[in-house]
Amino acid sequence: MMHDGPYEAVLCDLDNVVRFYDVTHLSALERAAGLPEGTTEDVAYAPEVDLPLLLGRITPEEWVEAVALGLAPRVGTAKGRELGRALAEAPFRADATVVAMLRQDRTRVPLVLITNATPRLDEDLAVLGLTDLADHVVSSAVEGVAKPDPALYRIAAGRAGVPMDRCLFVDDSRENVDAAVALGMTGVHFREPADLRAPFGRVHAPRGLVPVPVGPDPGEV
Repeated sequence: MMHDGPYEAVLCDLDNVVRFYDVTHLSALERAAGLPEGTTEDVAYAPEVDLPLLLGRITPEEWVEAVALGLAPRVGTAKGRELGRALAEAPFRADATVVAMLRQDRTRVPLVLITNATPRLDEDLAVLGLTDLADHVVSSAVEGVAKPDPALYRIAAGRAGVPMDRCLFVDDSRENVDAAVALGMTGVHFREPADLRAPFGRVHAPRGLVPVPVGPDPGEV
């Protein structure tokens, strides 16, 4: 969905838009254990395992134990714990192209990161060198609510100080984008940086610029 007018705020997801994980080591461990690649992530990101972490109800260490428990029937608890820890400690990087585009947009409109994140988000942003990327960071682990719950979107729009129908929302999850659109936002389903060029070209005029009044001076009416 996209409208023709300018946007007044950008609300952007973090993982698989800005941040990307390298699971090469985890995949090697899975192959050695006789598991199909991706098995650990399937267990770890199942809602019953992942959501308590994203809502800040358990620690990352407790999440690893939950992953180990889920993998135990196939590889045993010790190996399951090793796989869970490899996922939790997987290295990550920021996409330089997306970061540059977001930094440019932030010179014109408020930028809010809205992310289903673990309690370690602040540390992770520091590792990435992105503590200054956004005007605000809205984290599920802090707010106690996760996308696609409308409450998190309302919090993000409120922090931006912009009505929801003037917000551009970017996420790699179609479900999350659809939830934003249902609230009146314009949604961009992210797959690659090129997906951002057209909508980012519709952001508002640079911040601090006051529109020139059109029509007679109020004192003359």
